[in-house]
Amino acid sequence: MTRLAGSSKLLRAMNASTALAHLLEAGGLTRADLRKLTELSTPTISDVLRRLTDAGLVTVVGHNSGRPGPNAEIYAADPDAAYVAAVSVRDIGPSGAPSVVAALCDLTGEIRARIERRVDFLHTDPKTALVDVVADLRAEAGIPAASVHHVQLGIAGSYDARAHTIRHVDVPGFSRPGLVPEIADALATHIGVDNDVNLAAVAERRRGVGRDADGFALLWLGQEGLGLAIDIGGTLMRGARGGAGEIGYMPLYAPDSTHRKIDLQHLVGGAAVLALGHDHGLTGRTPLDVVTTAAADPAAAGEFFVQLADRISVGLAAVIAVLDPSLVVLAGPIARAGGETLLTAVNTAVARAAPLESTIAVTTIDDDAVLLGTLDTGLTAVRESLIATIRDS
Repeated sequence: MTRLAGSSKLLRAMNASTALAHLLEAGGLTRADLRKLTELSTPTISDVLRRLTDAGLVTVVGHNSGRPGPNAEIYAADPDAAYVAAVSVRDIGPSGAPSVVAALCDLTGEIRARIERRVDFLHTDPKTALVDVVADLRAEAGIPAASVHHVQLGIAGSYDARAHTIRHVDVPGFSRPGLVPEIADALATHIGVDNDVNLAAVAERRRGVGRDADGFALLWLGQEGLGLAIDIGGTLMRGARGGAGEIGYMPLYAPDSTHRKIDLQHLVGGAAVLALGHDHGLTGRTPLDVVTTAAADPAAAGEFFVQLADRISVGLAAVIAVLDPSLVVLAGPIARAGGETLLTAVNTAVARAAPLESTIAVTTIDDDAVLLGTLDTGLTAVRESLIATIRDS
């Protein structure tokens, strides 16, 4: 968040925005703390805190009695000033995993409710399902509908905001034009939509190995599909229609052999990983099963990881040649299950295939990265909206 502050009356709104941003990041602060952080005068800080308190965004949470003189009031952002709901929708495929994972957090980022469930989208309208999920989150947290200021949706597809349409999505019903505005109207709140891999990259930037990187490429190896997120200095590349990173569609064939056309998805997607595992005698019903089995006893897995890494390197060599990222993050359930064994094999394969050098790492996020990134994105939207409101008042 941009930090701009000054003592002029013309900057009163910006000063309030700056103070709220500090309170959200640091928690409880006294007037003196805020004065040091913002370099504003004592009268200006007092006016800012009054405005934030009157707006219901800040409250007194205690007193600092460790100093001479009167006890200093400790201010903090009011957690109940606004809530964010995050909903991650997945194509469950053969994995049997929950098709909807959702959470609700307060203005400080504390998660107040979390649910997982399977939804049969063949027979359930997406709008109905998402409205019900948000209602159940509110019921679990015990908050009214008006308190949810933003709903952020993560989905394995790309959202074309100009056409209000989710593209490249395999979950039934979600490609219907106008669906997102319908959901927003039904929930009577703001709704944001982003690709699930982009959201995983948001979590990686804030919580994982991408935290200190100037930029990175994140290759998602999922149970069904794969995807790519491109972080440039903390900004995600989304493309003209939100479709940047749909690397599974990258064709792998010679121009004179179009009848043999295959995509990277056919080489590294979940079905391909499962078949490769079975070829090496690895038992399991899902791709995650076979990779987990292989990682538990790499010697017994034979050449499984070597061959899987060779396939992954085909995609990574293209990414590295075009983007020249300083860091490549392997994420998703397949990457996490393969761990250091898969990482070692990928490093060896990429060294042979890629024209440039990039550091490759496996994600360090051990929770649901997509859900965390969805929460982070929604929370950022709400905070910026509140700050804009103060700025314009």
